[in-house]
Amino acid sequence: MVPNLLNTTALAAFAGAVTVLAAPAHASQTPDALVRQISTEVIDVAKTDKAIQAGDMARITALVDSKVMPSVNFEVATRSAVGPQWRSATPEQRTRLQAEFKTLLLRLYAGALTQLKDQTVSITRTLPTPGSTQVIVQSEVKGSGEPIKLDYRLDKAGEVWKIIDVNVGGIWLVQNYRSQFATELGKGGIDGLINTLAERNKAAAK
Repeated sequence: MVPNLLNTTALAAFAGAVTVLAAPAHASQTPDALVRQISTEVIDVAKTDKAIQAGDMARITALVDSKVMPSVNFEVATRSAVGPQWRSATPEQRTRLQAEFKTLLLRLYAGALTQLKDQTVSITRTLPTPGSTQVIVQSEVKGSGEPIKLDYRLDKAGEVWKIIDVNVGGIWLVQNYRSQFATELGKGGIDGLINTLAERNKAAAK
């Protein structure tokens, strides 16, 4: 249930995508300034942190919990991944879905972060989304291989920008999970999806 990120550079690009969120957003920052600043800061840390390079999940979890999640509208991301059935989920089910989805992404981050070596990020342009308050910030991650295009979808939550989806090499992460979650929802509903995610997360932790 993860995107097929085909090579080391793509994995590193994904790491850059998710760790670009690694500091609280500020109201005065434009979306592209936020992406540019945090991309550089966090990728530099990930490349030099020996524990992260070794795949230390405790270190990665602490990084994500303290720095990444405050800048993500995670409820919006989970709701989008679940789709229409989110409306019928109870508050407890929504809480569990967000927790399992977060754990799933943490495992993905762990593999991606350990791939960071000599990559750099450059912002290419920012595009408004017609008919909405959302914008897409486009960037490129450059390393030893071909550059990987990275797009960030942001929306305003109050006075700050929050990232709600990331496109790595043509794949919108949350949208990709939505199609995968739909299969599980069709089999067992909300509880079935929760149980499937929990089982896969436990298996990955072994």
